[in-house]
Amino acid sequence: MENSTYIALSRLDAQQRSMDVVANNIANANTDGFKAERVMFSDYLSQQSRMSVAPGGSPQAYAQDRATYLDQRDGGLVSTGNPLDVALSGHGYFTVSTTDGPRLTRSGRFAVKQDGTLADSAGNPVLDPLGNPIQLSASDTRIRISADGTINTENGRVGQIGVVTADDPSLVRPAGGTLYRTDGATTAVAQPKITQGATETSNVQPMTELTQMMRTQREFQFVSQFVESESQRQQSAIDKIDQLQS
Repeated sequence: MENSTYIALSRLDAQQRSMDVVANNIANANTDGFKAERVMFSDYLSQQSRMSVAPGGSPQAYAQDRATYLDQRDGGLVSTGNPLDVALSGHGYFTVSTTDGPRLTRSGRFAVKQDGTLADSAGNPVLDPLGNPIQLSASDTRIRISADGTINTENGRVGQIGVVTADDPSLVRPAGGTLYRTDGATTAVAQPKITQGATETSNVQPMTELTQMMRTQREFQFVSQFVESESQRQQSAIDKIDQLQS
């Protein structure tokens, strides 16, 4: 198999990866707080050591999947009227406690569990700036959440919703549903921008993603046809050589 086919196959692999990411974005277009993923590709230049490129030639450029990162642009705000729904603007994430450890989320659809713990839609406790669960009592009925996440009721201050940023945003990865994880450190946001009675929508733009999907599919089909025609060309050459030797 010639190098041109290997190069084409590397491109097919990159396009398949791009298609998977776009499909996942579209599937989460209506997921609260979802951040679209983007794929970064680059050329991998291959050249034999101690060898110069032939006159008129060039190094072999393979497609290389460099990284997948999150589009950090804000989603839109939708008013819900629910005092426990909160939307976060700008950089940062809420933190929740899960069985797998602390996780990040932009989905602010919170509720109070039977034991008084403030939790997300999956029942994971919401953490304060110190990493502790937030507790409300049955008598806390008039809930007010300020822009910095401080929770006040008719009984006074009951806690504060923590907001953190990842020290290295490139390490933030999806962790299922509306959750994200990071293998790096996080830092508390000093002045978060929280809106009570609203939620943040996904920042996915469906029409843009559909256009990208169609473009990727066309490129995939084109490269597939090239690989097929190249295979036929090679087989034809082999058949002719075999005829000459027989």
